Amino acid sequence: MPEWYEDSFRTDGVEVAMVKGGGGKPLLIFHDELGYTGWMTWNERLAEERTLVIPLQPGFGRTPRLDWMRDFRDLASFYARMIRDLRLDPVDVMGFSAGGWIAAEIAAADPHLIRRMVLVAPLGIRPREGEIANFIGMTIRSHLRATVADTVNTPEFGKIYGGEMTPEVFEAFEDARAETTRLGWEPFMHSPSLPYRLRGIRLPVLLVWGNRDAVVPRGAIDGYREALEGATVAQIDGVGHRPEIENSAEFVRAVKQFLAA
Repeated sequence: MPEWYEDSFRTDGVEVAMVKGGGGKPLLIFHDELGYTGWMTWNERLAEERTLVIPLQPGFGRTPRLDWMRDFRDLASFYARMIRDLRLDPVDVMGFSAGGWIAAEIAAADPHLIRRMVLVAPLGIRPREGEIANFIGMTIRSHLRATVADTVNTPEFGKIYGGEMTPEVFEAFEDARAETTRLGWEPFMHSPSLPYRLRGIRLPVLLVWGNRDAVVPRGAIDGYREALEGATVAQIDGVGHRPEIENSAEFVRAVKQFLAA
């Protein structure tokens, strides 16, 4: 198993907590709206060939909340500054759910910062058909269950979320959901202007989506594909919003093939 470790980096006067691991070219990863879930099988497999760099979003874990941030576009501008300060550009980027929205906002503002981009069940674009699930209106346990199609037969779901939820874990999840709500409440988890700002960008993009996703409908994926000319879709059947843990082998295969091109 490739080693991973906790690190930090100061950008714009802010100490950003990070998880790093593996070896090879950097792969910058933006976690989803529930936060960093720990080092999973998919991390191990990708870290065999790449150095994974996973910053913890401001307001999550040890990275302090920044009151000047008012939306995901502001958050993306902060991460863009971090990419430049770390001298990673152009860097391969992968974002999950709300993290995919962050990556897309960076691409819309400055595509030269990114070499290739993987968006996994991304939020950020309003679907023409279907609706983004109102996960903020759910209890945390219902929200967690909604992220996978089959909780019983997804072992790493239990590793991440199983067992008794301690007060500390419950508080961490609710803090994450509160920060997500603050940045993405209205309009709910999308930007009306993002599809227009993405148009004309020539950037290799892979959209990964499970056909049993109960959070992000296929209409959102189609919206990204229309906005990003040349984007390809890797649909993984039988899985929900977390294909990286529900079918790690197929997820890693698709991502490795795309990044190696």
